[in-house]
Amino acid sequence: MLSACTLSPDYQRPEMTTPAQFKQAEGWTQANPSDALARGAWWELYGDAQLNSLIEQLNASNQTVAQSEAQYRQALALVNSSRGALFPSLDLKAGKTRSSQGTGSSSSSLSNNSSGIRDTYSTTLGVSWELDLWGKLRDGLTANEASAEASFADLASIRLSQQSLLVQNYLKLRVMDEQKRLLEATVAAYERSLKLTQNQYRAGVSGQDAVAQAQTQLKGTQADLIDLVWQRAQLENAIAVLMGKAPAEFSLAQTEDIPTLPQVPSALPSQLLERRPDIASAERKVMSANASIGVARAAYFPDLTLSMSGGYSSSSFKDWISLPNRFWSVGPQLAMTLFDAGKRSAEVDRTVAVYDQTVAQYRQAVLDGFREVEDYLVQLRVYEDEAQVRAEALVAARESLRLTENQYKAGLIDYLDVVNVQTTALSNERSVLTLRQGQLVASVQLIAALGGGWDGQLEAEPKP
Repeated sequence: MLSACTLSPDYQRPEMTTPAQFKQAEGWTQANPSDALARGAWWELYGDAQLNSLIEQLNASNQTVAQSEAQYRQALALVNSSRGALFPSLDLKAGKTRSSQGTGSSSSSLSNNSSGIRDTYSTTLGVSWELDLWGKLRDGLTANEASAEASFADLASIRLSQQSLLVQNYLKLRVMDEQKRLLEATVAAYERSLKLTQNQYRAGVSGQDAVAQAQTQLKGTQADLIDLVWQRAQLENAIAVLMGKAPAEFSLAQTEDIPTLPQVPSALPSQLLERRPDIASAERKVMSANASIGVARAAYFPDLTLSMSGGYSSSSFKDWISLPNRFWSVGPQLAMTLFDAGKRSAEVDRTVAVYDQTVAQYRQAVLDGFREVEDYLVQLRVYEDEAQVRAEALVAARESLRLTENQYKAGLIDYLDVVNVQTTALSNERSVLTLRQGQLVASVQLIAALGGGWDGQLEAEPKP
């Protein structure tokens, strides 16, 4: 009956008010998670084989994930150590002792050794078992198991974060490749405009100011094109490090396709508590802190240890292991602190305060999770509305540029009018690409905020 005692409070998940749905989810097109996701590989939603390959390399070689995985293995080791404390320990000792005592001693043991030096050979086999009367050891095991599960959730959270960073950098790089193609095409168009303006200047149709304006516009766009080189290189280097490679060992060739914007799987607010690894980690830390209260309370009660030992001791190696030289001892030991000036009480207060802290951290993690999902939902919804307007503006800008260039070629307007319209058209083209990048990045952030491929279970790794 005593061995069934435990002094930790009964654990209950901290109460948290969960809304029925996300505020910004109204009118949001929802995908079917079971059809859209393949075993949690959420990055496959973007339909890019090269991106899938990069994520596989990240999963295998990312050093931040490797650090977290090592921390998880440390937590598992602590669990195994705590579990071992529930069982008896068996010790074997064997040794030789050489000792000396002054000649003035009255000890009869030195009567046969005039030099006062004596050799002692001993071997001892001992068994010790601390009975867990008050649940201290079991509460310690429970605390470490919860900490190991929190560590596993931290590992999942870090892996998801690193995957999210890589996907975001990859999508930005692909949009930047499209920006590069746009600027290259624009530079070619401006070069044709400059050549046309120079011909008209030589024919006396245009002034030298038109030539200067065309040159200024061309050189400015060429500078923008050059500026993309270092920006793309930084994204490429970031992807290399995320995969555990030196930047010099990695490069990404330019492609002509931008991954499509996927339908993001939906989740209810209540499901978020199970899907997000950071929330799962916060809750398991509450479990660990709750069990630690029982460990602290058990210090008020005595510890009972059963021990037994036996062996042989002799001054002669020849007769060391013999029946006359044997010895043994057996008996319980009860240990209890009678006065510690409030040390145990302070430790209980500390563990209760730690528990309250972890409860607040859990609730804050839940609130942050709700906020992130709401933020990215409204961001994607606004981006969608903005994309329609910008697409219409781009069509109008392209038509205006076509008409203006025709008027200039016919000599009806000055080149300054052409420059202004060309600048507006290019600005609209780049704005559309920037918006496309924002949509893709926000979709990645929303998937991560919804927990990515996390399912709240620990079967993917050995259970502690």
